Amino acid sequence: MKKQLMVFALVCAAAATAPAQAKYDIKEMTPAVKTALDGRKSRFSELKALKAKGQVGENNRGYVQALGGGKPVEALVAAENKDRKLVYETIVQQNRLGAGALATVEKVFAGVQREKADPGDKVQDASGRWN
Repeated sequence: MKKQLMVFALVCAAAATAPAQAKYDIKEMTPAVKTALDGRKSRFSELKALKAKGQVGENNRGYVQALGGGKPVEALVAAENKDRKLVYETIVQQNRLGAGALATVEKVFAGVQREKADPGDKVQDASGRWN
């Protein structure tokens, strides 16, 4: 979990527009955030396998997207995206990033996910093209 928090801190630090390049992170580990991070951790291996099969990809908005596999894959994707959004919104709220910051956090996180993708994983570039 500490590693996940470090990733989120880096994501928000990159999104920061303050001159001092303030670092943003989860300041209070609420029960909802803990549940979301635990859910993400529990889905990690399954999502990784689905990405390797080309059934799930990382879109350019910071979320996973079902690319095949039917309802079981769609359910897993929906759960993952719900947890990601809660974490993103928490970062925005706890760091008082203001209106419009959610889209910035999502975009930066999408870039991080593109960079972390394994060879052959489906990722969507900023223009919307899947690679």
